[in-house]
Amino acid sequence: MKGIRKIAPYIPGNQPNYPNMIKINTNENPYPPSPKVEKALKEFKVEDLKRYSSLDNQLLKNALADKHQLLPEQLIIGNGSDEVLAFCFLAFFNSSESILFPDITYGFYKVWADLFHIPFKELPLTTDFHIDFSDYNQPNGGIVIANPNAPTGLFKSSEAVRTLLKKHPDVIVIIDEAYAEFAEETMLPLLDEFSNLIIVRTLSKSQSLAGLRIGYAIGDPRYIAVMESVKSSFNPYSVDLLAEKLAAAAVEDTSYYQKINEEICKTREWFVSKLATFGFQSLDSQTNFVLTTHKTIDVPALYHFLEEQNIFVRYFAKPARLKKYLRISIGTREEMEKTAAAIDCFLKE
Repeated sequence: MKGIRKIAPYIPGNQPNYPNMIKINTNENPYPPSPKVEKALKEFKVEDLKRYSSLDNQLLKNALADKHQLLPEQLIIGNGSDEVLAFCFLAFFNSSESILFPDITYGFYKVWADLFHIPFKELPLTTDFHIDFSDYNQPNGGIVIANPNAPTGLFKSSEAVRTLLKKHPDVIVIIDEAYAEFAEETMLPLLDEFSNLIIVRTLSKSQSLAGLRIGYAIGDPRYIAVMESVKSSFNPYSVDLLAEKLAAAAVEDTSYYQKINEEICKTREWFVSKLATFGFQSLDSQTNFVLTTHKTIDVPALYHFLEEQNIFVRYFAKPARLKKYLRISIGTREEMEKTAAAIDCFLKE
């Protein structure tokens, strides 16, 4: 049949639903949303659903602007950061030159580039899975970097990102900060220096709102306005009324999320240390997950063993460099202790 598009879609992690399972395969936050979110949900007036949701999402923009000390004009809201990334690709990557991103990173970058017919180059990570910004010193139509990167969890400092931005002043550089609140710093201070910087964030991870689907981008108001035009041409009501109100309540409760995310980081460090006692080698994660390997065990066999125990982690058959690794999200301390015990049991079999 003529005109039918062929495209390889992004494949997310499985979403099992079993009693008493330990689901640590999609980097969800193991703790519930803020009590303020529950309060906002109980107070929501169902009658309001007869009206369309907001076009400008001013309620949520104001909450985010207060949190990050920004102007509301520097923000755009979308139905998850995936949609926000789609707006970015459509708004900014329209030259004949290829955009650049790592060969091992968030899989949606390649999907969006393919879907929107944007030329791209995937630049290989180093042998130890780091991004080498010197590889990006070539003509390009834009750059996309997940920082911390996924699925590696590795992080680039603000000084390294600053150097990258200085060398590419004539293109948009997107820094995807899906996991920034588990890392040592954010690139937000660089916004005052570089108008070509766009930062993309999500409430799925650090705000425990994966099921709500809220993402946002931050940047120069001139470029955010271009994204708003794309959004209005695509799906102007992409953020529903209920989602905006609950998200605003979450954004306003900084202290609650700071507490639970610090706990996740502490549990991450404990779990990495525990894995090391079993002979695992883990990358230095600054996210709510860890990418780990073992020199002698059959990693796919461990993956299936854990699945049989209703412990769900992530295994990547592709690319080949990840075949001997598992990506394990960080759950509660209790969940990670049970996971460690199951791994120990596998190793003793």
